[in-house]
Amino acid sequence: MFLTVDSEDKRPLYQQIVDGVKALIASGELREGMGLPSVRQVAGDLGVNLNTIAVAYRQLQAEGLVHVRHGAGTVVSSRHGREVEEEELRKPLRSALTQLILGGRSDREIVTAVRRELKLLHERGGSR
Repeated sequence: MFLTVDSEDKRPLYQQIVDGVKALIASGELREGMGLPSVRQVAGDLGVNLNTIAVAYRQLQAEGLVHVRHGAGTVVSSRHGREVEEEELRKPLRSALTQLILGGRSDREIVTAVRRELKLLHERGGSR
């Protein structure tokens, strides 16, 4: 599992980790049933506090993206088993679109950026 944190990023470290794991799941790099590295290992790899990773893993568990199997660690849950309302799914998209518009991007530039990001997600996860 490849994650990075950026000290210049405005998001808290735990949120960067949550977002990174979500991107790996969305891209297919992390699939249902795959185990995540231990909290201790990720903390050591990234040079952050154990509690930061624990908070990130708890958030992922609360969102139903991972579950803890005793003896097996933290495992990716099924993406398809989650019941999420369409409106809930659109909230982060709306926020991102708002930021792009406020940043002066045209509709065409936004659509191009979205297509590029989707392509990257699909490429990272292999053929789908």
